[in-house]
Amino acid sequence: MKTRAAILTRMSAPAPYAESRPIEVADVELSPPGVGEVLLRMRAAGLCHSDLSVIDGNRPRPLPMVLGHEGAGIVEEVGPGVTDLVVGDHVVTAFVPSCGHCSPCESGRPALCEPGLAANTAGTLLGGTRRLRRNALELNHHMGVSAFAEYTTVSRQSVVKVDRSLGFAEAAVFGCAVITGTGAVINTAQLPLERSVAVIGLGGVGLAALLGARMQQARTLVAVDLSNDKLALARSLGATHTFNAADADCAEAIREATSGGVEYAFEMAGSVKAMEMAYRITRRGGTTVTAGLPHPQAQFSIAQTLLVAEERTIKGSYLGSCIPSRDIPRYIEWYQSGRLPVNLLLSETLQLDDINAGFDRLASGATLRRCISQFKGLLGFQIR
Repeated sequence: MKTRAAILTRMSAPAPYAESRPIEVADVELSPPGVGEVLLRMRAAGLCHSDLSVIDGNRPRPLPMVLGHEGAGIVEEVGPGVTDLVVGDHVVTAFVPSCGHCSPCESGRPALCEPGLAANTAGTLLGGTRRLRRNALELNHHMGVSAFAEYTTVSRQSVVKVDRSLGFAEAAVFGCAVITGTGAVINTAQLPLERSVAVIGLGGVGLAALLGARMQQARTLVAVDLSNDKLALARSLGATHTFNAADADCAEAIREATSGGVEYAFEMAGSVKAMEMAYRITRRGGTTVTAGLPHPQAQFSIAQTLLVAEERTIKGSYLGSCIPSRDIPRYIEWYQSGRLPVNLLLSETLQLDDINAGFDRLASGATLRRCISQFKGLLGFQIR
């Protein structure tokens, strides 16, 4: 079948992307689902810094590639061997497909699935196939999903069935921002109740972490970013203290305001400077968690003596250390009950044809989670 899709044709193009146009929206051929695969009609897809890091060359991937990894849609067809989904089911995509059989999967850590990592790096689905083609040229899949398309074929292990009453825009954000940000708080850090917390970087992932910390009744909740608008939003979401990272004495001011630092600091900006600040504002005996992904060659250094003498903990968090089939429905229940108001993270919608300009807005920090909603046959919706 034919479908329209957003194809990244070159990395490291100069900004603004609305002018250099590294992403081309065009008709492509989509093969039907094979064994263990499903065909989705995409209904919403979020623009994320993980997409942007491929566009700007910080996370090299094989090209040409149909981008997009945070999405929600409807099952249109199931391939052989798929018995637990039916046509019409609503699903959220998960950007790490888990094989269920490798050592990390068997130990309950599907975010570290080894075949899933290999497939994502190669630009294939979990089974090693590519289902997208333009003329005679195969197109690569982004994170096993390629959500920036009207239709997409994915592995069954790349989707989680969700409540049909949930709006598609809200559903999509659970596929990356929420499981990454809230998951870092709930799963990676296992944040206890009423602790002191700081979140550095207030994109969709960082604000999802902030909401998770608020849900855990953080007694002190520090928000740090370069945008005063995002700091104001953080205050409205429950932050007790806000600091602009551009201030020269930012770290010292945080330590003073928190009587020596916070017990848990979350780095969500994806930069070494942000990680250095997160570590610096973590108090003795505290935990620093990072879910940011800077350039692969970026290095972070610490004084090993202090790591030992202060009994510090540094933890990485990928996919929020989540089990998507367990955590996405659980987090959705928290949202529906009012405990996790992730709808406040959504800011704007756009059409697929405007995707280059959308990434300009994301790169500028002027928006939270932009969502493509105007795929073929879908009416737009209003988001605050």
